[in-house]
This record gives sequence, structure tokens and C-alpha cells, in this order.
Amino acid sequence: MSQQHIVKSFDADLQELRRAIAEMGGIAEKMLDDSIVALARRDPDLAHKVINLDVRLDDLQREIEENGILTIARRQPMAVDLREIISAIRIAGDLERIGDLAKNIAKRVLVIAANIQLPRAIVGLQHMAELVEQQLKDVLDAYTQNDLTAALEVWKRDDGIDALYTSLFRELLTYMMEDPRNITSCTHLLFCAKNIERIGDHTTNVAETIHYWVTGTQLKGERPKGDNTNVSVEVEN
Repeated sequence: MSQQHIVKSFDADLQELRRAIAEMGGIAEKMLDDSIVALARRDPDLAHKVINLDVRLDDLQREIEENGILTIARRQPMAVDLREIISAIRIAGDLERIGDLAKNIAKRVLVIAANIQLPRAIVGLQHMAELVEQQLKDVLDAYTQNDLTAALEVWKRDDGIDALYTSLFRELLTYMMEDPRNITSCTHLLFCAKNIERIGDHTTNVAETIHYWVTGTQLKGERPKGDNTNVSVEVEN
């Protein structure tokens, strides 16, 4: 009976980690979607809601990390059980970073909401964001279903996001060269585009973590990349 009690308690610990990851994933998806809608609509109120959601995401990330460490200390899990806990901590870190990047987009909205005069560029950003949102949804589903094949499909699609970022980068540079009055807006949109591209990178990080959880090995080989700008854009925290 004692061993059964320990097993049930450990299962409850794992279920709580999975629940918290699911909540984090839902918040991260909403923050990304709402930040892009706020940008397209020039909606500062929605941007503020995105920024405020980040507090809950940070709290959940800390909760998962603390609970994961406590579970390892109490239960001393082995093999796949240990990998699941480590993976939950890693994934929580990626989801927290996705929230930060969505928050950064929302902050840009507050700065440029009344001054964006480049509707075609906004459409390009929306299209790129839609693909990243789908990647995020798919990789979260792969985590929930413990589906290695689905996770690897997300990992392989990252080069498409990079290629879109390269195209948008060049388009915005063209706008700046054609009319210096576009420089400020285009610079902000470049940062937004880079934030979206980085969110795509974090979805592939999650896919790699799922591979580690399921197989016990790190994913080998170079991650597919399609970013040919050869220009580093720093993304603020």
C-alpha cells in the first residue's frame, strides 16, 4: 500500500506539471495572437492586456521549475519519468520566453500605433505570425499527446518561417530606402518581425525537448534555417 501511495502521489505530481504546461501554452498562444491583432488594429488597449498577461506566465514558469525540482528531490525518478520532469522545466522556459517576445510586440504597438503607414508590411507580419501560431499550437499538441512524429514535423518547418522573415526584412529595407519618413515605422516593424521569428525558434526548441523526453537522446543534425539576411537584430527583454 505504501508503494501504491507513492506511485499515486508521483502521478499526481506529473499531472500537475502537465496541467501547468497546458495553461502556460494557452496563455502564450493568446499573447501571440492578441499582440498581432493589436498591431494590425493599432489597438493600445489590447496591447496593454497582452503586457499584463505576462505576469501570470512568469508565475507559472517559476511554479513549474520549483515543483519539478521538488518532485525530483522527493521521488528520485529514473529514466523517462526523470526526463519528463526535466522536459517540463525546459518547455516552461521556452513558453515564458515566447510570452516575453509577444509582450515586446505589444510594447511596440504602444509606441507606433498612430504612426504605422505600411499596411502591406502589416499583412506580411500577420502571415508570418499565423504560421508561427500554427507551429506553437502543433508543438503543444505534440507535447500533450507525447507525439514524437508531430514534434519533428514542427522542427522541420522552421526554415519556412526564416524564409518569410528574410523576405519581410528586405521589403522593409526597401521601404526605408524609398522614403526616409518610413524609417521609424519600419525599424519598429523589423523588431516585431524578429520577435515573431524568434518565437518560431522557441517552438522548435520545444520540439527538440519532446524528442529528448521520448527517446532519451538529443536531436542530432542542424536545425533547418532559411534566414539569409546575415544581419543580427537584437531583441530586447
